[in-house]
Amino acid sequence: MAFDWFKRKAKNITTSTDEKKDVPKGLWHQTPSGKVVEHDELKRNNYVSPEDGFHVRIGSAEFFDILFDGGKFTELDANVESIDILNFKDTKPYKDRLKEVKAKTKLTDSIRNAVGTVKGTEMVVSCMDFAFIGGSLGSVMGEKIRRAVDYCIKHKLPYMIICQSGGARMQEATYSLMQLAKVQAKLAQLSEAGLLYIAYLCDPTFGGITASFAMTADIIMAEPGALIGFAGPRVIRETIGRDLPEGFQTSEFLQEKGFVDFIVKRTEIQDTVAKTVNLLAVKV
Repeated sequence: MAFDWFKRKAKNITTSTDEKKDVPKGLWHQTPSGKVVEHDELKRNNYVSPEDGFHVRIGSAEFFDILFDGGKFTELDANVESIDILNFKDTKPYKDRLKEVKAKTKLTDSIRNAVGTVKGTEMVVSCMDFAFIGGSLGSVMGEKIRRAVDYCIKHKLPYMIICQSGGARMQEATYSLMQLAKVQAKLAQLSEAGLLYIAYLCDPTFGGITASFAMTADIIMAEPGALIGFAGPRVIRETIGRDLPEGFQTSEFLQEKGFVDFIVKRTEIQDTVAKTVNLLAVKV
């Protein structure tokens, strides 16, 4: 007796691509300590590993979703974008670099402005995107912060900047450096208007950002373990010719030295910001 168990009755059986059960990319995330966490669990925990507390680097879209009530906000100045002012060229033309990073990130520059409510309190938040040329400070970042401050003054709202940057953008040379003075001048006007300014320093916050508006806020918060400084540790070590203290340039080290007011976990940032604003914001 013959059995046809292993014989196909239909020829050329195929499975469509949509029906294939491939494992989605990015389903798991491994932290520097070797802990592995499922992506969905990581997202539910505000991109903080529940295994070791490691804060995975995120962008403005994720931060706005975490901070604003229900993830709802109105983006301001969305169409302001970088251009090649100086026809600058290093390993490739700056205009080509901009074209590539805009296509890759779907962003127009390294910072986004948004207005919305945080635990019921309306405020403006500017958030840097490290994925856009290292969150570097250029003419557009300075201009967007200027516009955000003007919006706050006009509508009498508190202001927050989420910093994650390698510093000034070299492709814009002096134009980028002049943004330091421009931003500080606008923040002085914000202060004169009696409005609160909060800075939240994430990993990394370096260069001209640290040398200016990241460190001049009314309240300076930082993520746990974030690296914060002007020059990197290797440059400092070679300059002073000695080893650096343990934990040098971490947010915890800076808090100990008085440069940071609070270390705030990302899972607690919405509550902490709302409480700070309600306690310190002056009604004008």
